[in-house]
This record gives sequence, C-alpha cells and structure tokens, in this order.
Amino acid sequence: MPIFEINLPKRVNKALGIPPRSPKRSQLRVLKKLLRRARYTAFGQQYHFDKILESRHPGETFQEQVPAYNYNKIYKEWWYQTLEGKEDICWPGKIKFFALSSGTSESASKFIPITNDLLRGNKMIMLKQLIGLFNYNDVSLTALSKGWLTLGGSTDLQKGPGYYAGDLSGITAKKTPFWFQPFYKPGRKIAKEKDWNKKLNDIVDKAPNWDIGFVVGVPAWIQMCIEMVIERYKLNNIHEIWPNLTFFVHGGVSFEPYKHGFEKLLGKPITYVETYLASEGFLACQDKQNAHGMRLSYNEHIFFEFVPFDDINFDAEGEMIEQPEALMIHEVEEGKDYALLISTTAGAWRYLIGDTVRFVNKENAEIIITGRTKHFLSLVGEHLSVDNMNKAIQLVSEDLNISIPEYCVTGEPFGSFFAHHWYIACDQNIDEVLLAQMIDEKLMTLNDDYAVERKSALKNVQVTVLKENTFMRFLESKGKIGGQHKFPRVLRGDLLNDWKAFISKQ
Repeated sequence: MPIFEINLPKRVNKALGIPPRSPKRSQLRVLKKLLRRARYTAFGQQYHFDKILESRHPGETFQEQVPAYNYNKIYKEWWYQTLEGKEDICWPGKIKFFALSSGTSESASKFIPITNDLLRGNKMIMLKQLIGLFNYNDVSLTALSKGWLTLGGSTDLQKGPGYYAGDLSGITAKKTPFWFQPFYKPGRKIAKEKDWNKKLNDIVDKAPNWDIGFVVGVPAWIQMCIEMVIERYKLNNIHEIWPNLTFFVHGGVSFEPYKHGFEKLLGKPITYVETYLASEGFLACQDKQNAHGMRLSYNEHIFFEFVPFDDINFDAEGEMIEQPEALMIHEVEEGKDYALLISTTAGAWRYLIGDTVRFVNKENAEIIITGRTKHFLSLVGEHLSVDNMNKAIQLVSEDLNISIPEYCVTGEPFGSFFAHHWYIACDQNIDEVLLAQMIDEKLMTLNDDYAVERKSALKNVQVTVLKENTFMRFLESKGKIGGQHKFPRVLRGDLLNDWKAFISKQ
C-alpha cells in the first residue's frame, strides 16, 4: 500500500464498491480543501474561490480564473502585505515565519511565507516516509534509534517587525518536538550557530561522542562535513567512527554527480533516500527502496500543475509566458519535462517554483528533478539540461575513478560560433583536455540535439579544473554558505561576471 494514503484494505474497498483514490481525485480534493480555507482571504475574494468551489470542474475553473505567478509578481501584488503584518492576505491569519530563499541565481533574498498548516503537512510527509523505511529490504532498522545528524540552517532566526525569517531547515529544526531531541544532532546549541564554518568545526569536535544512524542534508555540505571528520581523526572511512550509519536522506540537487566521490568515504554500503523539500513545501520523496523517482505528495497539502517546458511556454532566458499551458496530474505524459506550479497551505497560488521535473511513472506519480527553468544551456539548439549534465559528470567520474563534487558550465563565443566552458571541482590531478573530451563524448551519447550541434555551430568544449573549496568560497562570498544553498549549474549574466572575477583572483 502506498505510504501516502491510508485506505481501507483493497478487498474491503472492492466489497463496498469504493474505487481506489487516484492521483486526480486526490488532487481535486486537496484543491477544494485549499480553496475552502482561503476563500475569505483577500486573494480568495478577488479570484472568487466560492464560485470555483461551486463549479462542476473546479480544477479547470481555478486555472481559468487565477493567473500563474512567479515570485516577483506574487510578492509585488500580495506577499509584501504579509511581510508588513497584514492578516488574511493569501492565507488565513497572520504570517509569523518566512523562509529566506535566494535560489541559485538571484542575489536578493526571497521571503517565502511559512505557516503552521504548511509545517504540519511537511511533517506528515516526513512521518510517512519514515514509516516507509520499515519496508526496505536488508536494512538494519537499528539506525532509526540512533542519532540523526541534520546539516541545515541556523535556528537563530532573523527578527523582523512582527515576524521571524531564516532557512526553512532552521525554522523546522526550531519547531522540532521535544520527544525527538535525544536523537537530533547536532543539538540546539550548534544548530543555533550562524557561522557556517564554526558550525562545521563544532560538529567535527563532537563527532566521536555521537552514534549517528542518519545524515540529512544537501550532498555537497554533507560530503564536506564527513571529509572533515575523516581528516581530523585520521580515519579510513566514516564508519570507523559512526559504525551504525545506515541512511543518507538527501535532496535539493541530483545525487548522481556526488555519488562516486561520496562512496569513497564509506566503509560499507548505505541506503540513499531522496527527498524534494523546497522552501515552499515538501513536494515529493522516495517511498520505496531503489526507486528511480520520487512520489509526489499529491494527497496532503499541495496542488500541482505542470507547464510543458518548451519554447511555447518559456522564452530563451527561461521566463514563463503570462498565460502558459498548465496541465493537471492526470493530463501529463511520461518522459516530458514540466515546470511546476504549486498552490499550498501557505498562500502560494499557481506559483512557479522554478524546478523542472519528468514523470517516470505516471500511475504512481513518480518524478525526477531534471533541472531549473533558468538552468539549461541552449546557445544554438543543443537543449542541454541539468539532467544531461549530471549524468555526464557521473559517468566520467566513474570511468576515471575521480570525485567531482561540484561543477558549472557557461556558453561562450568561439570565433563566429559558440563553445561550452565547464568549471569542474576536483582535488585530484586530472588532464583538463581529457576531461573535456570525455564529457563531450558522454553528452553526445545522452543528447541527440547536442550531438547534432557539435557538428555545426557548437565548435568547442573547454574544461577548467578548480579546487572544491573555490566553489564553496564563491558561495560564501555571495552570502549563500549553508545547508540549503546549492551551486548553480549554469552561469549567465552578472553571476557569470562575478564568478570570472572571483576565480581570476585565486
């Protein structure tokens, strides 16, 4: 039975003539619940939520009456009022917490509303995922009673006029229930620390005192933390100090580029559990062992829509058009890339989250994250997605037996034509020309459009190898050091100029 639904046994449902709840029915139920809760808000009144609820087809009517939003648009029209302390704007009541999220390409912080309803829904998904671990085969569940090392943002939140703001991980950790405190590491004192380098060093200091069964966080920062522990205590692998380490719960970015290097830090295999927890909500998670994708949390507190990620709905810079084609969960197709619009229990309405996903199993609503709407490269029609990049890096890492914990790529002029310039993090000695050749070969195999353009206007592929800490220091220089910040895979504009200026000084 899927862990996201609690139903009667199938034989009872069949005897009573009750059809199993489909993703479509579940999503319409979630939408109606959202509309009912928010119908007396300013947003609900303007867009006539009552009339949508009375409609025979509330999903279609909702899409017709409510515009799609990106962050700038919904903030300028609505969310700025919640930051000023006004009540009942997009969700009932006053918003007391905001997640600070700058994504990976913008310098100004975004203030994402966080409500108790949203946190409650997130916790339900987390609990169901935890229960699902009991169905995993050949996994020692002793780890469940050991320490959970969560590498997240500071719980010492910024105080604003009537609100608190910080990383969602910090807000969530601050609200951790009392019964979980004995398991939660690094503990309240270290979790409160804002200086990320000091936090990491404090964790390394305490590492011998903990019996860790779980590590939770973004792969790059977890890998760095484990490397620091191994180096400090002269270990061969992390299992020499944490023998019960069994699970790595990761999210935020694809794990493929990190996996080869990460496994060099282990003394025995562990189980990887992928999650899709964004500042806006817990969108999906892996609900069975070795699953290819994550199951959307379609039965809880988020209504999903899917905009085909193509030249019709997005321009060359990845900006969505004003009235995009938006599909509901029963209308999607497997194997196609979609940008996500979400409506949530925190007053996000038809909100473009910025990620692109692909369905790998429509019946079970299983998806993989394929990139960002603004993180793709198509100078001449090569249509290179982050998914292609991640896979190429993974394959090259395995072939050369090297660790590539970070990378980014940009497009550059090459005479009258164009080229790709890759910046690769690798602390081992590696020939840049060979690396460029192998990445190029992998991409030509993975992407037919890329292969065609390599014979045409895409004339060259160049690689620059840098130390891993160069990437981390650049994030720090942008104020993006910490557990929820990821390095952008494609660099453009001012961010690219800043990157080039930064590495020229190294």
